[in-house]
Amino acid sequence: MPYRSRRLLTTLIGTLLLWSLPLPSWGLEPSAEKPARIALRAARLFDGKSDKVLPDAVVLIEGSSIQAVGTGLAIPPGTRVLDLGDVTLLPGLIDAHSHLLLDVDPELGGDSMLTTIGQSSTAERALLGAKLGREMLEAGVTTVRDVGNSGLNGDVALRNAIQRGWVQGPRISACTRALAPHGGQFTTLQPPAQALIEQEYVTISGVEEARRAVRQAIYDGADCIKVIVDNGHNLLSLEELKVIVEEAHRKKRPVAAHTTLDESIRAAVQAGVDSIEHGYSLPDDVVAPMVRKRIFLVPTDSWVEVCDSFDAKAGNAERQRQMKERCRRNITRANDRLRRAAAAGIRVAAGSDMYIVMPGLTRGQASVKGFVAYAAAGLKPVDILRAATMNAAELLRMQDRIGSLEPNKLADLLAVEGDPLKDIHALEQVRFVMKDGQVVLDAPAQKKRVEESTR
Repeated sequence: MPYRSRRLLTTLIGTLLLWSLPLPSWGLEPSAEKPARIALRAARLFDGKSDKVLPDAVVLIEGSSIQAVGTGLAIPPGTRVLDLGDVTLLPGLIDAHSHLLLDVDPELGGDSMLTTIGQSSTAERALLGAKLGREMLEAGVTTVRDVGNSGLNGDVALRNAIQRGWVQGPRISACTRALAPHGGQFTTLQPPAQALIEQEYVTISGVEEARRAVRQAIYDGADCIKVIVDNGHNLLSLEELKVIVEEAHRKKRPVAAHTTLDESIRAAVQAGVDSIEHGYSLPDDVVAPMVRKRIFLVPTDSWVEVCDSFDAKAGNAERQRQMKERCRRNITRANDRLRRAAAAGIRVAAGSDMYIVMPGLTRGQASVKGFVAYAAAGLKPVDILRAATMNAAELLRMQDRIGSLEPNKLADLLAVEGDPLKDIHALEQVRFVMKDGQVVLDAPAQKKRVEESTR
């Protein structure tokens, strides 16, 4: 064999032998270590189930899961202890009606949402969603259901990025594009702008199109199905709605129904959707069927609590007057329907529907103010807390993982100053946030570090 051939063969054999040898330690994955153990101490704890707070609370956490919750629990040696002091621990909040990829400035005038969507790509809006998601997380909202207006499946992209640890944000239940009558939620558009409709919605006409749209949404990555039952001038039929619910439930996806008119609410309830979104009118004849079918009401009343901020943004006195008058009418209507729903036993899940720029507030702060607004309708603090924890978790079909503080559930928690069971405004005083066992916000520790650095 020629020398060059022998040399080539020797090199090849040597390479194969090297490949067959065990890798050196620096090339191996690190050996599996035991999950970190953390103990949280706090003066009080609301577990999401009881109607009372637990005193002298201890939560034992291992990795991403809660191991034990109780009063004065013994803390195993080697556990990292975080003493949070005079605060109340509670489950991470859940916003069941969010729009993380939409931040509309009402000062744009006209159809400000259409203007915003037309000026931004889905990629830009996903990056915006990362920013707004972080703001939600720092306000104690650890899970959201994003219900559309996210471009071409931008909510799925953001959900996946958060799951992979690329960015920090709340756990997302994504709906992809909402199913809707022709026109989506836009007024009549000229041909050049009509492409925006298909970017934001899957418009349907007929039962087979409805079935196909659900299947497409699930293929696109939908965790839930959002359907616009009415858009002010067009309504989906009962037959279309029944097919949507049937197909979604066959794939174990809940259906959220945007409804604003009596007729659309009745059709959605008859079809067996999982939640009525908005439902401002809520006719009396749907109340009993909603209770019987265990259909949630997601009252999106965030504007009740932030009306003053919105008015301050208005450009002139006349616009301020119009906005205040509109707020008064809407507040009266919203409070009435929520009061009737709660009295009748309709289950309520918290949803902010926050999608506009609020001066002086982060997206998370504005959304939590929406939960606080339920108090104006007479809801007790404990009922508001359950709407934003256990009830919302059940609506999202995540009740086995989140919504309460108990063993084997994910370690999603926040700590607030004061006692939210006595004053629901305590939700606005967030001092500590944890998601999946990872500390997201620790305000006292940050304050201490700043003080030490200035000495």
